[in-house]
Amino acid sequence: MFLARVEGSVVATKKDPNMSGRKMLVLRPQLVDDKDPTRFRPGVNTIIAVDSVGAGLGEMVLFCQGSSARLAPGLKEAPVDAVVIGIVDAVDVLGQQIYSARSQ
Repeated sequence: MFLARVEGSVVATKKDPNMSGRKMLVLRPQLVDDKDPTRFRPGVNTIIAVDSVGAGLGEMVLFCQGSSARLAPGLKEAPVDAVVIGIVDAVDVLGQQIYSARSQ
């Protein structure tokens, strides 16, 4: 599993039939900063993921990729490589809270 921030959404009117009705989000992975573990640094890539939990713009989410993504309910037959599986409430690193959804 990985952490990411929702940066946007993707709309595709023509797609694989197994993707019909699925919300797709643009995610920016968030990494704990090596130099300052009290904060995140954004990853350099973006990921398109199917939303299975109703996440919204700006939220911190958990996502998984690869074969694990297809284990999410209803995605076994869908050509999915990434899926949002949770909305993050808080992140603690080395005993210190570095993210809280309440303060966002």
